[in-house]
Amino acid sequence: MSTSPTGPVHPPIEKDILATLGMPGWRYWLLLALSVALVAWGGWNFAHMMQTGMGVTGLNSPVMWGSLITTFVFFIGISHSGTLVSAILYFTRSPLRASIGRSAEAMTVIAIMTAGLYPVIHLGRNWLFFWLLPYPNQRELWPNFHSPLVWDVFAITSYVTTSALFLYMGMLPDFTLLAKRLTGFRRPLYRILSLGFSGTDSEWNLFERAYPLFAGVAIPLAVSVHSVVSWDFAMTLMPGWHSTIFAPYFVAGAIFSGLAMAIILLGFMRGGYKLQAYIRMEHFDMLAKLLLAMSVVMSVVYVTEFFLAIYRGSIAERDLFIWRATGRYALVYWGVILCNCLIPLLLFGNKMRRNIPVLVFVSIAVTIGMWLERFMFIVTTLAHNYAPFSWGFYQPTVPEAAICLGGLGWFFMLFLLFIKVFPCVSVSETLQGEEPAHGDADAAEAHHA
Repeated sequence: MSTSPTGPVHPPIEKDILATLGMPGWRYWLLLALSVALVAWGGWNFAHMMQTGMGVTGLNSPVMWGSLITTFVFFIGISHSGTLVSAILYFTRSPLRASIGRSAEAMTVIAIMTAGLYPVIHLGRNWLFFWLLPYPNQRELWPNFHSPLVWDVFAITSYVTTSALFLYMGMLPDFTLLAKRLTGFRRPLYRILSLGFSGTDSEWNLFERAYPLFAGVAIPLAVSVHSVVSWDFAMTLMPGWHSTIFAPYFVAGAIFSGLAMAIILLGFMRGGYKLQAYIRMEHFDMLAKLLLAMSVVMSVVYVTEFFLAIYRGSIAERDLFIWRATGRYALVYWGVILCNCLIPLLLFGNKMRRNIPVLVFVSIAVTIGMWLERFMFIVTTLAHNYAPFSWGFYQPTVPEAAICLGGLGWFFMLFLLFIKVFPCVSVSETLQGEEPAHGDADAAEAHHA
């Protein structure tokens, strides 16, 4: 069967996947309304913070990085696994990619767009953010290119550019299909976005040669970018941060949180759009195994980090790690252990890995646990550093919580809008693979429905 969008296509595949672009149901509108409400709540509190100053937050001396920077690192972590996982699945020719690749790549771009808001929000005088840009000016202030904070700008910008091009290029065949199958105002939009791609043999030949280049660049770039983010902390001499384990620790955490978010999004799309024939239970089973494996990796990292803090002989670092588990932030520490290490153990059971509600529950727990983990290593180090006389305590305020939840609403709002404008499952890649197994229970249920 031809994979060209202009050639013959499998009617059920085309009908089922393109049906996701039709009129949504009440569940979609409810989720979109909740997301918009969170964005509005967060935006109102952000406007209030701009008017009254950073005093509405719980930031203090010595804790000058709090929940806003925690949320920035959290969304950067989510973003770095989407394109990475999709590119790896592409090179391994995994059948899983046709079902989850589009959603994972979209999740990457949207998460970076969300994460980029928080450094600007954290500035205080947000309207003067352009002062950070390295352009000639009368102030003669230039970024310190020896600082990892400046490296972040170049690394994240490179990654979002590559990820956006990787996502866009993968949608070119689908744009051609959409321009031919849909009517109304969408047809000229998709015709423009297709860039004249018509599906000829020569065009497919160029496409198959160029697409692996983006996938090949995305894999090392994803690893390097989150390593650079970890150097924001590891390059300092602060106890709990100055460690060589931070680069692999951050990369593993990014994949872990990204897999959890991907399961949540795929669970919604599978149930909400009746895509059981394409997002099948074996796909969730494979994702659950990957999530479980990354949970084990993170558990080993936590144990190694605690052991090195004691073995290294630094009194300040040993005291910090003990204080994390027994001090004022003990609930955060044990919440991390519960959500990231213990709850994912449910996935050792085969029935649990094939139970969508259980998978979504575990993924939500992991998402919460990864945010708490970022909060734990950022705040506790600042609150309990080398000098006991400067120890402090930080507690997020309601405006901070609202701004963080507003970012979560922003993420889900953009994703919900994305899946109504573009196919959430790649039509061309689904056609390249085998047809859905009609003997599969999920597929049979979907076709009978």
